[in-house]
Amino acid sequence: MSKVKQIFANHKAFVGFVVAGDPSLDATVDNILALAAGGADLIEIGIPFSDPVADGPVIAAADKRALDRQVTTDDVFAVIRRVREQSNVPLVFLTYANLVYQVGYQEFCRRCAELNVAGMIIPDLPYEEQDELLAATQEFDLDLIQLVAPTSKSRIKKIAQRATGFIYVVSSMGTTGTRDNFQTDLRAVTDEIRQYTDTPVAIGFGIHTPEQAHAMSQVADGVIVGSQIVELIEKAGDQAPEQLTAYVREMKRAID
Repeated sequence: MSKVKQIFANHKAFVGFVVAGDPSLDATVDNILALAAGGADLIEIGIPFSDPVADGPVIAAADKRALDRQVTTDDVFAVIRRVREQSNVPLVFLTYANLVYQVGYQEFCRRCAELNVAGMIIPDLPYEEQDELLAATQEFDLDLIQLVAPTSKSRIKKIAQRATGFIYVVSSMGTTGTRDNFQTDLRAVTDEIRQYTDTPVAIGFGIHTPEQAHAMSQVADGVIVGSQIVELIEKAGDQAPEQLTAYVREMKRAID
């Protein structure tokens, strides 16, 4: 069983997300540790990218702020190294194919394994073009986490059968960002996935309140929150770590 899959073994999981380098590299370390202190089961680390096609305005703006500070992929790995001096909280990267390609698939995966980063989510990497990277992730015992979107209906079976770690179910059409309503029949999607795999399912895109988290936890094995955390970090400034820990605790109570 992979490190990521183990996270979902005995309870509903809360997955948080931060953009590395926003508002600074030092703050990113503090914010990751604050999420861990609140009980986050898994944290996605976004590597800043100039064209984050899956991300809405909140996360895209955070990417731009980090890039304006000239944050690089090497800087992000350095942040993870600092986190690892203080915490073993499970981490995965959320990144884009070009960034991984620039480092080199083998080298990127080697560096992940060295720092106990358990896998990666790459929204713009088509299923049909994953084989080369998949070989590298398998060599280094990493999970290449698959996404299922509302438009994936005809492809759910083959996506599910390849999946490791967890399956990221996109709650709604469009990009990331908080939502008050979800139109997709998410129970039908998760039920179909479970016909083909025992890989855990986590739902993301739009979730930001405890009530939403509770509802999603009745359907899935985990809940993913990104934009709300990124927005909290932007607004809270130096108070972000304290507020992040409190927010995660509240969300954890809702899903437990």
